[in-house]
Amino acid sequence: MYAGLIELPWWGYIVLTLVLTHISIAAVTIYLHRHQAHRALDLSPLPSHFFRFWLWLTTGMVTKEWTAIHRKHHAKCETIDDPHSPQILGIKPVLWTGVFFYVKESRNFETMTHYGHGTPDDWLERHVYTPLHKLGVALMLTLNVIFFGPLIGLGIWVVQMIWIPFWAAGVINGIGHYWGYRNFAAADASTNIFPLGILIGGEELHNNHHTFASSAKLSNRWYEFDIGWFYIRVLEIVRLAKVKKVAPVPKFDLARPTIDLDLLQAVITHRYDVLAKYLKGLHHLATEEFIRLSLGANERRLMKKLLGKEEQGLHETHHAQLTGLLGQSERLARVYAMRKDLEALWGRSAATHEQLVSQLEAWILRAEQCGIRQMEEFSFRLRTYAV
Repeated sequence: MYAGLIELPWWGYIVLTLVLTHISIAAVTIYLHRHQAHRALDLSPLPSHFFRFWLWLTTGMVTKEWTAIHRKHHAKCETIDDPHSPQILGIKPVLWTGVFFYVKESRNFETMTHYGHGTPDDWLERHVYTPLHKLGVALMLTLNVIFFGPLIGLGIWVVQMIWIPFWAAGVINGIGHYWGYRNFAAADASTNIFPLGILIGGEELHNNHHTFASSAKLSNRWYEFDIGWFYIRVLEIVRLAKVKKVAPVPKFDLARPTIDLDLLQAVITHRYDVLAKYLKGLHHLATEEFIRLSLGANERRLMKKLLGKEEQGLHETHHAQLTGLLGQSERLARVYAMRKDLEALWGRSAATHEQLVSQLEAWILRAEQCGIRQMEEFSFRLRTYAV
């Protein structure tokens, strides 16, 4: 039997397959996701054309279709119009058959027209990559068979074909909206799956991404690593890419004795970090109250999760359970209500700067005088934010 032009030891084929699939992951996260869908960075023609060609060769995905579907996902996240929300469609269908939700949505003319703007429309896109998108994967199969023989070549090709549909369309869109940890209280159900974003190019840090969608860097904490950001920085160093935006890094100064416009701007700029720290204090208070109320372990986990969610996003059963808990704890009820007042500071577009400064001052005064240790500590921290 024909053995191919290249013979490797068994582990060599495994390494080769991992390298080839990782290039596909890098193309998806850097080119399709961060460059095309979110405009977080600019790419020069060399890496841009390489990524387009590689995606055509190894996935058959059309840039406009992927970009449009992803933009719609952000615009309609966790609603019935979200193309692939596990909160609506269920975790199993999205995890195991997520790619078919992409195929279905790609046939939606309205989605393509409304969300697919700004994607490549050159000769290659019009005559090769879009109309002949299946030719690329057929060519990849042919090349694999020529280089590695029919059996091994076909095996490598099969792994290449399922790699992106499973890890990107399945794991990220499924588990990334169902299970994991959250650094930020994003309005959707997005989670960080794992702090080391290597296998899926940094996309594991999905909650960070949904919080700062236009950021080219997905890692946010010191213990998180985004290998996609590492590749982007290498491209930027050799002048093949230019980063346009990254998530703001919280800045701190001495606590301000008076509340002014600068503090208001700092709080609004770093609102996601502000809210994350507030929820941390809320959870510490909840732990104390759970002990007082003698709640079981399972009930504690559920209530902590519900306390961190937006009220309008709760199911009726969960809303009733949370209401019952708040009815038993005056301290929790007060802190939970003050969270809404805090969020309103950056949600009121009609208020003047003077009104917002006055509201922030009143909020901090309430927090300092409420007699709850976690609120007093948070109000002091709030005074230290800087632009």
